Amino acid sequence: MMDGLVLCSHMAAGALRGAICLFLVYRLLKEKLPGKKLFLAVSFGNGVLGAVLFLLHGTEAFLIGAEALWLSWSLGRPGTAGIRLRLFISIFYEIAVYFWWFLFSSGFGILFMSEAFLNRELWEGQAAGWAAHVLLLCLAVYIGKKPDITRQEAFRLSSAVVLAGFFAVITLGQQTRLAIPDDTIYMWVILSVILMMSLLVFNISRQYEVEKELSELKSAQAELLERDYTALNEAYEVNAKLFHDFHNHMGAVRQLVSHEKYEEALSYLDELQGPVRKMTDTVWTGDEAADYLINSKAEAAAEKGIKFQVQVEYPRRTNIRSADLCAILGNLLDNALEASGKVEEAGERKAALTIRRIHQMLVIKVENSFDGRTERENGELKTTKTEGGLHGWGLKSARTAAEKYDGMVGITCEGNIFCAVATLSYRGIDIK
Repeated sequence: MMDGLVLCSHMAAGALRGAICLFLVYRLLKEKLPGKKLFLAVSFGNGVLGAVLFLLHGTEAFLIGAEALWLSWSLGRPGTAGIRLRLFISIFYEIAVYFWWFLFSSGFGILFMSEAFLNRELWEGQAAGWAAHVLLLCLAVYIGKKPDITRQEAFRLSSAVVLAGFFAVITLGQQTRLAIPDDTIYMWVILSVILMMSLLVFNISRQYEVEKELSELKSAQAELLERDYTALNEAYEVNAKLFHDFHNHMGAVRQLVSHEKYEEALSYLDELQGPVRKMTDTVWTGDEAADYLINSKAEAAAEKGIKFQVQVEYPRRTNIRSADLCAILGNLLDNALEASGKVEEAGERKAALTIRRIHQMLVIKVENSFDGRTERENGELKTTKTEGGLHGWGLKSARTAAEKYDGMVGITCEGNIFCAVATLSYRGIDIK
């Protein structure tokens, strides 16, 4: 009877370890938490594995290795991160859990002068193990209540836990109240040092990945901006040439009309209609580059048969840089026009740009119709483009630009309407 209860306790502890490991892995990798089914599957599998290994009287090293392999395999299947990274996290997670199990067992053994706490097959050993698991659960709850915890904060918290364990195991080697084999002390001292080194390696690795992604993002953003500015400069040159030659064109038209060559005059005006059309629906934000950008997208929408509406209320003389504003507008409008252009019914192709200022907040909203098909990855909307290249970088570029002004970019879809909203905080600038 007693052995059965100890077995159930060991199985429950294994299930809890599996669930918390799943939670911590997804939080460390900044991914959306999976559904309840995966939590139940990982927890149940880890609990059964723990029970089987307990019945086989496996050593702690064997338990750590077996559970780490199971967790890394089960966690690597649905996610996007590499199996090696998940194996890395799972192994050192298991080491940390059993390390603190040993520390609690030793602490209770010293307090009550009993070696029974060092035996996992006894109730005393299970009680010490559950004390470690309660500490682990408290850590998970603390992290769960801080969804905005940064990588550096998580690194400092993990380092504090590992350092506390390191000093504790060093202290155990100096006490004389409980007989603990020297080999066991040396093993855990070495493993605690390895834990500290693994935290440092993981932190450096994640920092490298962040810097690499930021570098790629800046490169992609520069390419996108260069493309838009090239188009804007071309439009500006055409319009400048039109204004420069305007009196010559009017003279030519007057000459044709005075000689009653009306058809030739109409043909001449048709040739001028292209660049003139670009000037008729000008939207003035006060930012020349943004004006040309919006109008170039409006022209592109007209060519695709998309009904494009623009409502702009833009504050003058702000600290918002032209390049950042164009990065947001260009990327959001590009996505909107491409998605709306794929709608089969021409009458349903719609896009709208709204810019509003609310106190010291600028709100940029882009809505568009789309074919209703979306793809999600880890709960996030995923691009449906398949050609490669810069696809997927547009929204990241817009978000990076918005974050410079303590803002953000959010996306939602309801029915066949897709909506992207960017918010930016701005301040006025006095021009003397």
